[in-house]
Amino acid sequence: MNSTAAPVLRLTGISKRFGSVQANQDISLQLHAGEVLALLGENGAGKSTLMSILFGHYVADTGTIEAFGQPLPPGNPRAALAAGIGMVHQHFALADNLSVLDNVVLGTEPLLAPQSKRRAARDKLLAVAAQFGLPVAPEARVADLGVGERQRVEILKALYRGARILILDEPTAVLTPQESEALFDTLQQMVAQGLAIVFISHKLAEVLRVSHRIAVLRGGKLVAEMPAAGATQMQLASAMVGHPVTAGVRQPTRQVGETVCTLAGVHTADGLQGVGLALRAGEIVAVAGVSGNGQGALAALLCGTTAASRGEAQLLGQPLRTHPAWLVRHGVARIPEDRHGTGVVGDLPVWENAIAERLHAGPGPLKRWGFVRRGAARSEAARIAKAFDVRGGGLDVPARSLSGGNMQKLILGRVLAATGADGQPQRPRLIVAHQPTWGLDIGAVTYVQQQLLAARDAGAAVLLISDDLDEVMLLGDRIAVMHAGHLTEALPAGAWTRDTIGLAMAGSHAPATAAPSVERVGA
Repeated sequence: MNSTAAPVLRLTGISKRFGSVQANQDISLQLHAGEVLALLGENGAGKSTLMSILFGHYVADTGTIEAFGQPLPPGNPRAALAAGIGMVHQHFALADNLSVLDNVVLGTEPLLAPQSKRRAARDKLLAVAAQFGLPVAPEARVADLGVGERQRVEILKALYRGARILILDEPTAVLTPQESEALFDTLQQMVAQGLAIVFISHKLAEVLRVSHRIAVLRGGKLVAEMPAAGATQMQLASAMVGHPVTAGVRQPTRQVGETVCTLAGVHTADGLQGVGLALRAGEIVAVAGVSGNGQGALAALLCGTTAASRGEAQLLGQPLRTHPAWLVRHGVARIPEDRHGTGVVGDLPVWENAIAERLHAGPGPLKRWGFVRRGAARSEAARIAKAFDVRGGGLDVPARSLSGGNMQKLILGRVLAATGADGQPQRPRLIVAHQPTWGLDIGAVTYVQQQLLAARDAGAAVLLISDDLDEVMLLGDRIAVMHAGHLTEALPAGAWTRDTIGLAMAGSHAPATAAPSVERVGA
């Protein structure tokens, strides 16, 4: 990287307002050839808005963008592509039924092009793949590729179109550690050949490893810009949230109690393959795995929305019923993966969402003669909102208007701070937490994790399903890995390393012997 050369990308005084919300405020950034610039920030910090302006999806209220010394026309994605700007999104945009070659050339020429043009396109694809160390089989069907291979195709799509500036949005979110390592090797080759990369991630260790410079947004403003060399995760986290942040430290369980839930040889129509698992009071069992390998089916089974087709599933010695209200009555609390789609009813006010799950779980203080006691329900909702610091406009605003962190606090309060018919705290016996911190900023992540640990220490059995290995290793008392619907044995956390978890995520076996325990994660 030559920092004295003219920048390949220059953003000057970018501001953007949506109504009363100032999404970006006077942001100026530069990017040089052969450089990786990491872009950090909490949810709502302005990262997505800034990248959308750069890529032409939004038009800035004020400010200019130059690419390779030339003004970039605002609000014109085609102009951004023509200028050599490419973006690889976290959620891939590939046609599974088409070949790799068809996906790469899609939009650049007709799929029914003459054979000579397809041959030339294939040769060009292979040349680009060889140049950047991205091996690929052009005729392979995308549906048959692994997650890491699909991401490779997404990157090749951008490079095939001549991208010299590449924006990577959470590129390791769905990768195993080994696939992430391969991606980092690829990034090194890219910058060595003069590409410029914007790397957006919430994984601070990765940011420090791959980037040359780091820019931090907070509240729509650029609040910090620093070299990666010499920076620490705690410095970055503090810059993101505006106050000091302490490192996560493993807090092993103090006492394991009775077995709350057991699965033995369980199969389901939506993907589980002979799963066995025991969940015990006072313990967190963390399930790692690449998203889409059966974790959703496991959560659905334990939340009563799908049934076992074979095998046995029991809750507190009784057969597990496919009946969500029955499960709520028996102390099962769910923190769903999709907080917007299934965690809340977005058009209903906060107070109704706070008490919704308990209305059909049996008799209680919130209903009389089948009707909701509005005063009692609102009082209960107010208590939950206060206890879990739910902010965002009060009890009567639609739940969809809450930020991701406040929406998750609302869900946590609903399942962890409920009271029974006698007005006493009704602690859950089993908590099914599916991606509980996905998409949250670092402050909200810490809050959610602390609440799960507190529930465990109060005697709940906790099943944590997470794609975040740092979270799995920080919170899990025992850890299991899911791959293709199969679940490894849940072993003590100390029996695993990041490498052995990564191998198991790719279909290898669980470790046979214990490894040294990792007491500090993310420091």
